[in-house]
Amino acid sequence: MSNNRRDFLKLSGLAALGGSTKWEIKDLATSMHIEKGKQVFNMSGYAAPKIETVRIGFIGLGNRGSGAITRVNRIDGVKTIAICDIRKEKADAGLKALAKMGIQPEVYTEKEEAWKAMCDRPDIDLIYIATPWHLHTPMAVYAMKQGKHVAVEVPAATTLEECWQLVETSEKTKKHCMMLENCCYDFFELLTLNMARQGYFGEIIHTEGAYLHDLLDHNFTQSTYYQSWRLKENLRNGNLYPTHGLGPICQLLDINRGDQMDYLVSTSSNDFSMHPRAVELAAKDPFYQQFVNKSFRGNMNTTTIRTVKGKTMMVQHDVSTPRPYSRIHLVSGTKGMAVKYPDPKVSDHHHNWISAADMAELEKKYSPPIVAKIGELAKQIGGHGGMDFMMDWRLIDCLRNGLPLDQDVYDAATWSSVGPLSEISVKNRSKSMDVPDFTRGSWKTNKPVDISLAQGGNTGVKAQK
Repeated sequence: MSNNRRDFLKLSGLAALGGSTKWEIKDLATSMHIEKGKQVFNMSGYAAPKIETVRIGFIGLGNRGSGAITRVNRIDGVKTIAICDIRKEKADAGLKALAKMGIQPEVYTEKEEAWKAMCDRPDIDLIYIATPWHLHTPMAVYAMKQGKHVAVEVPAATTLEECWQLVETSEKTKKHCMMLENCCYDFFELLTLNMARQGYFGEIIHTEGAYLHDLLDHNFTQSTYYQSWRLKENLRNGNLYPTHGLGPICQLLDINRGDQMDYLVSTSSNDFSMHPRAVELAAKDPFYQQFVNKSFRGNMNTTTIRTVKGKTMMVQHDVSTPRPYSRIHLVSGTKGMAVKYPDPKVSDHHHNWISAADMAELEKKYSPPIVAKIGELAKQIGGHGGMDFMMDWRLIDCLRNGLPLDQDVYDAATWSSVGPLSEISVKNRSKSMDVPDFTRGSWKTNKPVDISLAQGGNTGVKAQK
């Protein structure tokens, strides 16, 4: 066992396992980055120079990217310079969609590393990444090193080493790295965030989030995800996709901006549906033979997190059982609580939920400025009910006005780190895992996310052609 490994075992509380390899998971030896040194530059609250026209290159034109290219181009002050996808048919479809908007970008396609040539261009300010998970960090790091700001789909990283790569590259280059956590911009999440800021819930004690979404059929349909990449990701066992539920509750608790995740524990059930489906399909299609002797992630993962200030968070993940979609989104404080699913409800500091009429008044009182500014238009333009567009609009508005982003690289790293940390915990009978402080202490003085629109908010939206 190397000295670095011994150091990690000691620091993480796994030293009792001695020389056992029971705890090891794929790439663990290279994904453990021992926290050291001082922060090179604090990217939280960093305002990069204004960019009047944000010139964009898009990588990945599949399930998420195909919608992003047209949605983002509804925003004023945007120019799409180039688009990229390894599949020519996706690149052609993207080009056709943009042509209808009068946009003619350069296309990069077919070659495995065509995206690098796009990132090398000097006439691009922002790289927008919507590719399979394992490509997120390599692409984001390369783009930042080429002088580009980055917006990257969730999760931003799949190992702790990748989390640190994002942080260190962003700090050294002073380029933004925003994870595209759209759920932070959903209407009820924004409402509860503003309510929390106004003290409605009192001292927040506990929060919950989740990604409960039956994707069993999608994962086992070869046409849904390129080369079945998402099915292959499910060979890891943990909370693989934590950020949709986690991001909004981290903002409620001011994680990285006044509080910090301290440690987590994670537990997974057995798998009762994915492997049986693989065996069933393999009997008819040889493609699925590669999965017959594999172990899939447990159907339900539950991860609990304690913060430095003694708050608790519960995050769940289940994409393989037939249950209604839910991200839970629960906030509980000393004066009240709220929960989003199955129906949005808020307590009135007593034992009962408030009435529908009182709920309508509450929404008027606490609806944040971004919703008043662009909410109805976002619903019309779309993207998961409008939250995608509000996210994109806010990103562009911040870049154009030289404002700090709502989500910085420390959020991308911290929220994403729950994935690999949960894997290690699950592997070791729910062993407690310390969460790295990617801010290296600056969380104590970093300011909370500004939702006031006191600055900026002046970016327009183009009419539909």
